[in-house]
Amino acid sequence: MLDNETVCNGILIDLDGVIYQSDRLIAGTVDALAWIRQQKIPHLFVTNTTSRSRRALLDKFETLGFTAQIEEVMTPVVAATQWLDEHQLRKAALFVPSGTRQDFSDIESVSLNSDAAVDAVVIGDLGEAWDFRLLNSAFRFLMQDPAPRLVALGMTRYWRGRDGLQLDVAPFVKALEHAASCEAVVVGKPAPAFFESSLASLGCSAGQTFMIGDDIVGDIDAAQRCGIRGIQVRTGKFRDADLGGAIKPYALLDSFADLPAWWTQILTKS
Repeated sequence: MLDNETVCNGILIDLDGVIYQSDRLIAGTVDALAWIRQQKIPHLFVTNTTSRSRRALLDKFETLGFTAQIEEVMTPVVAATQWLDEHQLRKAALFVPSGTRQDFSDIESVSLNSDAAVDAVVIGDLGEAWDFRLLNSAFRFLMQDPAPRLVALGMTRYWRGRDGLQLDVAPFVKALEHAASCEAVVVGKPAPAFFESSLASLGCSAGQTFMIGDDIVGDIDAAQRCGIRGIQVRTGKFRDADLGGAIKPYALLDSFADLPAWWTQILTKS
């Protein structure tokens, strides 16, 4: 049952694994999104995706059959540029997909093959582009004196692609932290700063907000540590074994399509 503080909530909505999986829309999500808009429920799409710019994400949404405004999308790149600006770090080695670089337009980037001095090393999900040479290049930047800051665009461990589970950015960040004896600044999920930025954009307090995700650790546990109530969906990377641990979601839905019925039922009881 919802208490008075959480009536008329805001919603943070993960994308991959909740709204769509890879390039396939999950059944019923368009109708559920239409219902959210009809009910005028504040919502924000939050994603750790670093392979696409926000503009490219909007284009993908249209291809899949729904639309959003650019300010309704929070990505680690947005959080990273805010953090770099706040700390006056202007020059960076960007280990991010080419499609994401346009969102770093205010940052001076250097060639990844150079030995130029940098203020920061930014790590995103490069997927199969990672190899020894590229990872070693990031390591060499981090070993400069003075050492640049290591900035991770999230710490997601893995995700589910068309051909099964795939490593995400966290394993590569951990390797660099170990090799360079440093600690990354994390600006994507599951970092509290990412959720704080998202709540500020949403205009709701943590206690008035739900996080809907498929990752029991990166979405549900991370959000609940910030006071946000987590709704776990049984799509995307979800596995039944996720429910056997210490992390207990506030609610469990078969899919995002079930949100309107669940929401209406809970509000009716409150």
